[in-house]
Amino acid sequence: MKPTEKEQIYFIGIGGIGMSALARYTKLKGKTVAGYDKTPTALTRSLNEQGIPVICEDEIQLIPESFKNANLTLVVYTPAVPPDNKIYSYFLNEGFTLLKRSEFLGRITENEHCLAIAGTHGKTTTSSLLAHLLKHSGMNITAFLGGISQNYHSNLILDGNDAVVVEADEFDRSFLRLKPYFSAVTSMDADHLDIYQNKENLDEAFRTFVANTQKEGKVFVQESLPLEGIRYGFGVHADYRLLNVKTIEGVYHFDIQNQETIYKDFEFSLPGEHNLLNATLAFAMAKEWGVEVNQLKSGLKSFEGVERRFTYHIKTDGLVLIDDYAHHPTEIAAAFEAVNTFYPNKKKTVIFQPHLFSRTKDFAVEFAKELAKFDEIILLEIYPAREKPISGVDSNWLLCLIDNPNKRLVSKENLIKTVQNSTPEVIITLGAGDISDWVEPLKNALIHEN
Repeated sequence: MKPTEKEQIYFIGIGGIGMSALARYTKLKGKTVAGYDKTPTALTRSLNEQGIPVICEDEIQLIPESFKNANLTLVVYTPAVPPDNKIYSYFLNEGFTLLKRSEFLGRITENEHCLAIAGTHGKTTTSSLLAHLLKHSGMNITAFLGGISQNYHSNLILDGNDAVVVEADEFDRSFLRLKPYFSAVTSMDADHLDIYQNKENLDEAFRTFVANTQKEGKVFVQESLPLEGIRYGFGVHADYRLLNVKTIEGVYHFDIQNQETIYKDFEFSLPGEHNLLNATLAFAMAKEWGVEVNQLKSGLKSFEGVERRFTYHIKTDGLVLIDDYAHHPTEIAAAFEAVNTFYPNKKKTVIFQPHLFSRTKDFAVEFAKELAKFDEIILLEIYPAREKPISGVDSNWLLCLIDNPNKRLVSKENLIKTVQNSTPEVIITLGAGDISDWVEPLKNALIHEN
């Protein structure tokens, strides 16, 4: 895994979950690493503590002088960085070699046994779980994860190259840079229509991703998808089929059938039917990779999940606070299903921060339908990320579409007070923006109150 001969790498957008893993990887491989991100976060602070200097001002003079040598420095950037970014423009105009994050990851994995999980939902949990199952079995692996594994408190595992597990991101067609040995697709719901324009183009990208699988490799697909491969799910035609699912004290117990063999007595604690499917896929991939079933059984039981994937912050008889990354209607539906399964008779309050004006516009009706299922809906303003506002598209417009009288739009500054006054029982915060920054203050206020 030698992505470049250059001794220095500068990351533009280094604070992203995927970029920060690559920065850590290259630092541990002996490169000199630095970067820029527009927002200081826990991730950028962690990088600084690990000897990777990060600046948060888009000013060329703040780039360390040693990185201003095109012969020594490779520049890796995320497609979320706007073209008018001064630092990006400087490196581009000065003749530096620039690679997109996906190109760089493709170079790292091209001569390795790459196990890549794609899908509009489920890829972060599944790739983190697969990495855990392989590592738990004693394999020396590398993993680039799209979230912080709660087992390893990192988005990077760097033990060896028995296998390289990666989350294959469909945004900007990034996953088409990979040539995986094993590939998997969890879902193909419409998303990123600002990139793909329509569902047909998105489907074609997933077909190309699967076609890029090495000839001697294997493809795994959720049973309902229009793709060829080893199928997993609940149905009778699934090659890996979930059976006899029951819940005992908040833990799923189930069996998995493969061909004529039924493997019994699995336990898995992540809530929601979607997570049972993620577990089945990770089991199938690890088993086909050669891991023994008993090791997989203990690995599934010991998996602690991924930060911001149905993460509990308060869990008492009287009050529950959960944080989740859900930012698409299908993900909100899955979050509601999980909450309703474990807390059917409790008042369920959702706090949702829409992510991107384009996504809100494209899926407004679907968002409204899924949010209306909760007993109480609290909306925050849209998190714009890389986008400029779209006329007529805002959270108040979305609020009007929600067919539930118990709804309101609040500012972040009034969020805690609003929640405290609503007599909450089960609260779930949802979104891919900066809503996570408010979870800890909300938790502290609720604990102090109770």
